[in-house]
Amino acid sequence: MPRTHAIEDYRNFGIMAHIDAGKTTTTERILYYTGKSHKIGEVHDGAATMDWMTQEQERGITITSAATTAIWAGKRLNIIDTPGHVDFTIEVERSLRVLDGAVCVLDGNQGVEPQTETVWRQADKYNVPRIVFVNKMDKIGADFYRCVEMIIDRVAGNPVCCQLPIGSENNFKGIIDLVRMKAVVWEDEALGAKYHDEEIPADLADKAAEYRNKLVEAAVELDDDAMTAYLDGVEPDVATLKSLIRKAVIGRKFNPVFCGSAFKNKGVQPLLDAVVDFLPSPIDRGAIKGIDFKTEEDTVRLPSDEEPTAVLAFKIMDDPFVGTITFCRVYAGKMETGMGLLNSTRDKRERVGRMLLMHANNREDIKEAYAGDIVALAGLKDVRTGDTLCDPAKAVILEKMEFPEPVIEIAIEPKSKADQEKLGIALSKLAAEDPSFRVSTDFESGQTILKGMGELHLDIKVDILKRTYKVDANIGAPQVAYRETITKKYEVDYTHKKQTGGTGQFARVKFIVEPNEVGKGFAFESAIVGGAVPKEYIPGVQKGLESVLGAGVLAGFPVVDVKVQLIDGAFHEVDSSALAFEIASRAAFREALQKGSPVLLEPIMKVEVVTPEDYTGSVIGDLNSRRGQIQGQDMRGNANVVNAMVPLANMFGYVNTLRSFSQGRATFTMQFDHYEQVPSNVAQEVQAKYA
Repeated sequence: MPRTHAIEDYRNFGIMAHIDAGKTTTTERILYYTGKSHKIGEVHDGAATMDWMTQEQERGITITSAATTAIWAGKRLNIIDTPGHVDFTIEVERSLRVLDGAVCVLDGNQGVEPQTETVWRQADKYNVPRIVFVNKMDKIGADFYRCVEMIIDRVAGNPVCCQLPIGSENNFKGIIDLVRMKAVVWEDEALGAKYHDEEIPADLADKAAEYRNKLVEAAVELDDDAMTAYLDGVEPDVATLKSLIRKAVIGRKFNPVFCGSAFKNKGVQPLLDAVVDFLPSPIDRGAIKGIDFKTEEDTVRLPSDEEPTAVLAFKIMDDPFVGTITFCRVYAGKMETGMGLLNSTRDKRERVGRMLLMHANNREDIKEAYAGDIVALAGLKDVRTGDTLCDPAKAVILEKMEFPEPVIEIAIEPKSKADQEKLGIALSKLAAEDPSFRVSTDFESGQTILKGMGELHLDIKVDILKRTYKVDANIGAPQVAYRETITKKYEVDYTHKKQTGGTGQFARVKFIVEPNEVGKGFAFESAIVGGAVPKEYIPGVQKGLESVLGAGVLAGFPVVDVKVQLIDGAFHEVDSSALAFEIASRAAFREALQKGSPVLLEPIMKVEVVTPEDYTGSVIGDLNSRRGQIQGQDMRGNANVVNAMVPLANMFGYVNTLRSFSQGRATFTMQFDHYEQVPSNVAQEVQAKYA
């Protein structure tokens, strides 16, 4: 099938916002008015088309980004609905990476909320042009002008109004279009499908003129000819003004602001017009950077069907009907079913099997996809999020996505052998779908550890394990991985002698046991000369020493950073054996650990908190109370960044504490940095708990 729309007529955009700002409802209305849904699904009824996982419909929040294709004004829209909860920011990162533009939805009452700030920062990171839709204008307390101020104060944006509301709360009737200088009013009985232009109400004429001037002045600043004409008293016509606003959005000079009430079916069609008029096409976004697979030199791929094929996998999902599906964006060239591609990230061949165009959870089979398309592929063998699929003859690796390290972990134990097998399969699928969800095994306890971005993130994973994969398991609280070491040198001389009639056991060993360099682990060397301990018994000595490393003398934690030198010993022609030397070495080593001033070590985490300035004092005070050491502060945009080293043991529950005292406006990342000695008062508590 040939291309149905020119690439310049594509709009790949996402809808992003704080939880409950009305993002999914806005998407529902878009699907309804573009003819993709025959009825409107409401989130609070659990019927929204985009929220198709059971967990989403129950909780009324969007967890996975569903990708949908729609047509408006002859343009092809690829819409990605993204989650707004802080625990799902990975989904937002993934979708922003492949979008050309975004609509940021604000709650008309709440304005710029914490997750809006996080998402706005992520959009800045990927240079995504965006427009703003102030939603819920019918809500009690809705204040359009306060929302505009908050865009400046909280995210350092540059909002320019393209619309003003007519009335608010229960009296919200429509909008003033400042580009055309017309009022647009909706007819309630037609579910918002019918609307008409009117003259601007007399009581709003002055305000409309004032904001129209601000819009025109902001727009003409970007074009010398338009500026000259404006200074000569010539206002730009509608077409010129639209092209200037488009230029400003694509160049990220300002953020046009629109308003409406998606729930009351008002303002959605002009928002769609704005997406078409102002957000960039793949052509406007230009070439994508990559690395040549063979030479490893920088290269680019242009958004054109004539270029070698280059496709980025940005989301993996397990679909109950189709199996594993991979959401992809075609950046260059074209892709056909049956085509052989190279996964250049993993150097593995893949064949394109089934290709689907997605509409929330309905799907349409297609045979070809072109530059600019967002499609889903079924049946790929080994593709992960962030992998590049490309033409094997002109292979390229597109920019990799960065994923945050998980910050919370829990232990999970299946209740039966059958559950154990189901758990293994389920966890490997969930980890492939979501790079911010990690699975590991704690070799000391044998437990399976699940790591994620927050409590809600892990709650939902556990919920999916139980419901979708029918795994019955106990969920435990996480534990800190402490270690033990010694702080002083000790010389030990130990003889193992056992006589029980017949062949006995005899072995003597003499060791120097001392602290090793931090991070160097365990080291053993034999300095035996003259055969005091025969060579064939040395492996027995080493085995005995290593058997102690798994459980130290203080509280049974693994022993690290110890150096042992075998300097002397003795053996018996008949009674000595490798086993006798193993037993002697084990006892000698345990004695040396007890006499070498043993200490507990704990993992220290490198913590970075990004917070509005108002909460900096609270953040620092709280980190200090967690035995944290503040390393420094700096400004990032309009936020303050606090860096600290904090023991992991004191970071449990931090995500919720930080969220509550900053009203969710502060975010943090945490990663392991090093092990450090536990203070004696804390060490006593740990020993009492674990010994």
